[in-house]
Amino acid sequence: MLELLSPAGSMEALKAAVQNGANAVYLGCGTFNARQGARNFTSQTLAEAVKYCHVRGVAVHLTLNTLVSDRETEELGSLIRHAASCCVDAFIVQDLGVVQLCRHIAPNVPIHGSTQLTIHSLPGVLLCAAWGMSRVVLSRELSREEIRYICDNSPIEIEVFAHGALCMCYSGQCYLSAAIGGRSGNRGRCAQPCRQSYGYSRWENRYPLSLKDNCLIEYLKELEEMGVASLKLEGRMKRPEYVAAVTQCYRKALDTGSVTREMRATLMNAFNRQGFTDGYYTGNVGKTMFGTREDKGDEAFFKQMRQSYEAVENSLVPVTFRAEIYPDGSRLTVTDPEGRSCTVYGPTPEAARRLPLTEDLFAARVSKTGGTPYRCEDVTALISPGLTLSAAAINSLRRDALDQLTALRARRDVPTLRKTRKFAHFSGFRGAPALTVQVTSADQITGRLLKMNPSMLYVPLHLLAADTKLCRELTRKTEVAAVLPRICHDGDLERLRMSLRTVRDHGVKAVLAGNLGLLLPARELGMRIHGDYGLNIYNSGAMNAARDLELASVTLSFEMTLPQIRDVSKSVPCEILAYGRLPLMVTENCLIRGLSGDCTCHLGSTRLTDKTGADFPVIKDGNSCRSILLNGKKLYWLDRQEDLSRLGLWATRLYFTTENAKEVDQVLGSYTTPAPFAPGNCTRGLYLRGLE
Repeated sequence: MLELLSPAGSMEALKAAVQNGANAVYLGCGTFNARQGARNFTSQTLAEAVKYCHVRGVAVHLTLNTLVSDRETEELGSLIRHAASCCVDAFIVQDLGVVQLCRHIAPNVPIHGSTQLTIHSLPGVLLCAAWGMSRVVLSRELSREEIRYICDNSPIEIEVFAHGALCMCYSGQCYLSAAIGGRSGNRGRCAQPCRQSYGYSRWENRYPLSLKDNCLIEYLKELEEMGVASLKLEGRMKRPEYVAAVTQCYRKALDTGSVTREMRATLMNAFNRQGFTDGYYTGNVGKTMFGTREDKGDEAFFKQMRQSYEAVENSLVPVTFRAEIYPDGSRLTVTDPEGRSCTVYGPTPEAARRLPLTEDLFAARVSKTGGTPYRCEDVTALISPGLTLSAAAINSLRRDALDQLTALRARRDVPTLRKTRKFAHFSGFRGAPALTVQVTSADQITGRLLKMNPSMLYVPLHLLAADTKLCRELTRKTEVAAVLPRICHDGDLERLRMSLRTVRDHGVKAVLAGNLGLLLPARELGMRIHGDYGLNIYNSGAMNAARDLELASVTLSFEMTLPQIRDVSKSVPCEILAYGRLPLMVTENCLIRGLSGDCTCHLGSTRLTDKTGADFPVIKDGNSCRSILLNGKKLYWLDRQEDLSRLGLWATRLYFTTENAKEVDQVLGSYTTPAPFAPGNCTRGLYLRGLE
């Protein structure tokens, strides 16, 4: 059966989801979840929520889908233990360090890979499976054909977002909110700057980053036939009435196999941004996917939705009754779908003065389960002739039996729990870090750059594969690693493998990978793998995971502070970005197409401008039609290299994106003879100010 998974940002929203037919809910507890703006649950209300759901046959998935610092791991460990003791049904996780914590503390609780992991290919799913995850939530950007291929070949369950808000950026790869306001989406505090207005090169009242909400209600049968295990409805930040409306519509569509005009109207009334989109799923990516919210909803509609769950108990759980009414006593047994049974005993029946009790009469009375979570499906009664039992006695038998069943359904065996263990700690390098350089175009590889002989030169794979002469020349002069695209769908993998074989045969032995889905293809070809910032390595547990994954080095998250970087375990060599425009988004929708209506990204870059006049350059992502949104100000730490030398780093990286050859040489000069920090054009990033 296709699971319907609904959001629960509060206890009221949880009840709205359950009473309208959700098979499972996902919720957050405390601060370790990607929706810290929701009301979320406390330790006490989490236990109440789990019992409420389990009585009604609904699973509870706890979101632990944020990056976690070293100082927070002890608190997180306590939450994992508490949640497991409350018998949550699964953890939804982004951080590889958190995956390790969950596996150690509560090894019997399933782990689901969050969409924040940016898993969008079969190799990514296979790696998650190897890491003990039982389910993966795929990136929203996949088409029906891509989802089908993954489902056909996946050894674990696949979950798909069916309805709700679409981020412009691939989930887990957006740093825009963190860079401009210190509120990180990877830490659950996204300020949604993508919903603001931007212009191209000058501010305009346009919304090139605001997508309509996703809506796949028309494709539920198709998704089920593919083998999708779970349909996720987005909305932990939305009001309970929204949860009720969307859950109700998808429940009806799943049960009936049809979508009515009334159901479509309900979804529109609940929330929309100038309608909905199925553009990623159907492959119709483009301008029709964009929209903004114009209305604030109809209170009469929301009042109607509240009636579906307020002071109402919909009978959700089918049960059967078996009664035995004999001269020496009476008893009633109730059984639920999982085979749990409870038996209660009632009074001794009396001899009937007029109408004796029959099976039909008894069934009519005992089946009145309204106001409880239960729905009577069948009644069997063995009644001796000539006996009667009062209606009050039968009602009491039913109440007692159902109360005992409720208590039984609320109980679960507490899984195996272990104490939190500290992550192993490894010291880093001493002294000044080495220099690494990353370029975006071939003309940025200047003579001065090569004379500086960086410890690693990162060059895009497509440039090396297209110019094997350049490839050979570079590998003779310096150590070269091919930069893999952060996004590589299954349909792109064969071309990537061919390019890797080409550059490997011409001397390139290493790659820079920023997505888990690229580790297996690179390793299969014998390449040495360096982990990029897209892996979101944020703590010692994730560092140790990188060691287990046999990465040659990792680039630490640029959302970390200098003290966090200093204190993190250096279980593999670490580097950080020290110069360059930080990549704030990677988007499936071509932002350059958004300017002209035609895809001309191969001709050059453009820039978005916000209301404050801040510019955000847009460049093409390698040789794909995806876009990378860059920060307008350049990260600059070249004048504070002494501070960086105290962090235990293997290397610091200069990252060139929009610079021409002359500008590259100027920056290289500033590396050897540091120019002063220019606050108008440069930023210290988050290394000093950190996140909220």
